[in-house]
Amino acid sequence: MFMKTIKKMVCLVDGEHYLPVTKSALDMLDNLEHNEVVAVVFIGGTEKLREASPEGVVKKLGRPVHFSDNPHEIPYNIIKEVVDEYDADVVMDLSDEPIVDYSKRFKIASLVLEEGIPYEGPDFKFYPVSEHDILKKPSLKILGTGKRIGKTAVSAYATRLIHKRKYNPCVVAMGRGGPEEPEIVHGDKIEITPNYLMEQSDKGIHAASDHWEDALMSRILTIGCRRCGGGMVGDVFITNMKKGAQMANEVDADFVIMEGSGAAIPPVKTDRHIVLVGANQPLINITNFFGPFRIKMADLVVLTMCEEPLASEDKIKSIMDFIKDINPHATVIPTVFRPKPLEDITGKNVLFATTAPESVKNTLIKHLEDNYKCKIVGTTPHLSNRPLLQKDIDKYIEKTDVMLTELKAAAVDVATKDALKAGLEVVYCDNIPVALEGNLPDAIINVVDSAIAAFNTRT
Repeated sequence: MFMKTIKKMVCLVDGEHYLPVTKSALDMLDNLEHNEVVAVVFIGGTEKLREASPEGVVKKLGRPVHFSDNPHEIPYNIIKEVVDEYDADVVMDLSDEPIVDYSKRFKIASLVLEEGIPYEGPDFKFYPVSEHDILKKPSLKILGTGKRIGKTAVSAYATRLIHKRKYNPCVVAMGRGGPEEPEIVHGDKIEITPNYLMEQSDKGIHAASDHWEDALMSRILTIGCRRCGGGMVGDVFITNMKKGAQMANEVDADFVIMEGSGAAIPPVKTDRHIVLVGANQPLINITNFFGPFRIKMADLVVLTMCEEPLASEDKIKSIMDFIKDINPHATVIPTVFRPKPLEDITGKNVLFATTAPESVKNTLIKHLEDNYKCKIVGTTPHLSNRPLLQKDIDKYIEKTDVMLTELKAAAVDVATKDALKAGLEVVYCDNIPVALEGNLPDAIINVVDSAIAAFNTRT
């Protein structure tokens, strides 16, 4: 006979409500079928609290009630302790302003979601991110706190490094332009040329999707997946990444890298995590909302875009201090990106297509001209804006020998297509994270070794 399990609920309450009103709400929740209020956490407020003692509150509510020593601060640690003590399945927030504001509620949400259970209130419900426990090989997850912070560049760099150190990795990447069924790209076996990518694009394939970039830059086997939607916590609406992970179990690889998309988190459990944080992001997106939730997952934090005018020295320091405060066990490496052509462009007139912001254009031009002995005759930051990209190509194409482009967005179906049509050479460009302090290669390999040790321990 099928039996439904009882959902054990911890409720958060405050003294801004009359206790009889709060008790009525608790009773209502208790009367729901398959629901049991196992404990209450009093999170502050005395406005309507006539009972002078904790004993009076407990007597009035008729349930176990847990209190903080400081009634003027949210007892975050006590919430976590109570959830663990009662093995709760959900936390219901019955409090309200002024005891909690938006920032405090997001902090509570992060804490509860870290425990792997939902956090809900009268008109909201946050779920933990999905984590299918299906990988049969050691693994790590690469995720970010936002879009356009260099996640794929860091992923490709890490993958190359892991491959060179003979760990035999594969990458499973999801993107918003990914295939209907997960597809394998043998970057280790095929030559991925501009003409080859054009052939794929002509077949209707998004040949600039992340797994193609990983295959091109790292020359390893990649598995491409798709996703639609991205929730606040990091879950997606639909994805075939679970199937992609199952394929990773079967391919010739000994280590699996699960690569996120924007702020979306791969819904597959891994042994370790690398988290990217963009110093160019609004500070509030890093320190509030679900930025801290993602950062707390990290074994290694790669802080990108650490240069003027993208981020000031004070902002970079503030971010690093915040990360070390909430996740003291994670290694933090501040970095900048520098372009690296995959082919020789010495002495060539180059049109450089990138997703980097206009504000760092001169820095990138100088780097290319100084290190690769070329002449940058034009740049376009519009790989993600097809109409503007087309205008820039038309503007510079007559004085160009080489189209140097990142493999992003319209790099194939616009930049590559137009350049080949005009008889130009097309060279793809990697973005290399350069550490401003610390040793990035060692930090990445330490995470890999830790992931392998964790996998071996649980198997």
